[in-house]
Amino acid sequence: MANATDTVSDSQSVESLFAAYYPLFLMIAGTILNSFTLLVLCYSSFKKTKKQPTIHYMRTMAIFDILILYGWNFQHFLSSVYGFTLERYNIPSCKFFLPFGYFTVQTTAWLRVFVCLDRYMALSRIHRTWFGHSKNVIIIILLTIVILLLFNLHIAIFGCFYAPDGTIDINSKLYAIFPLWDYINLAVYNFIPFIFMLLFNVGTIYHLIRLQKTTTVQNSRIRHRSISITLLTSTFLFILLTLPANIIFSFFQSSTSSSVLHLVDGGLFTYHILSFPLYLITFKEFRKECFALITCRKITARVAPATNALTLA
Repeated sequence: MANATDTVSDSQSVESLFAAYYPLFLMIAGTILNSFTLLVLCYSSFKKTKKQPTIHYMRTMAIFDILILYGWNFQHFLSSVYGFTLERYNIPSCKFFLPFGYFTVQTTAWLRVFVCLDRYMALSRIHRTWFGHSKNVIIIILLTIVILLLFNLHIAIFGCFYAPDGTIDINSKLYAIFPLWDYINLAVYNFIPFIFMLLFNVGTIYHLIRLQKTTTVQNSRIRHRSISITLLTSTFLFILLTLPANIIFSFFQSSTSSSVLHLVDGGLFTYHILSFPLYLITFKEFRKECFALITCRKITARVAPATNALTLA
């Protein structure tokens, strides 16, 4: 009996350590990797964003992938190690960090949708469309940020108040924000973006296959294969790592074990530190710039514009 008790205790101890310090690891690793990704994307040949406006999306995604780790992920670390969260620390921190978590994850999801749209439009149209101009890409990014900020602003305005027992209630006195907003977030962060990603990616791969059969560029097969793998991998990882956590926390949180909750939640935030390895593996120009930055060399060749530039990760 003693051995069995010790085994259970050790298992709980390992689970507690994972729940407490894996979010901290994600914050450190994600900040470093995404910051380095941002640095590489601002380096040398990537500066010519007029020829390659998709870089604007990638830079913004790197920033938001950092911010995400300081939202709910940070709350998990504080809760496990220090026994409190900023959402319930005081009213001002509640009004900031409560909508902040929803806003950041929704924004990064929709930025990825527009990346998929950008590539689909570039491959399916002979001439550059409105979506393919650098100035318009910046407009799309700013509109996405502003719209989703306003979409979640009501939580900061109406949510968070002191209950009669002195604790902080994250709901509103006027209406019940939760759990309804978790269901809405599931659609805005996961279901709808994934549907659009899937549709645009299928269209992109279709045009890549057509282009592969008709192009005379010798290395086009490698380039087309590279972007296809990147698109499929990114979309697959998005749905694999983010959807289970949102479904479980929205509908089955009370009936799910803490081990499963920690596992799926860790998977959700792990997705947001994977851009750097994905770009490094599947994006040839990024890999060259990365090694050039590390070795303090300068690449003189420019990243190819138009269709050939669509080998982005």
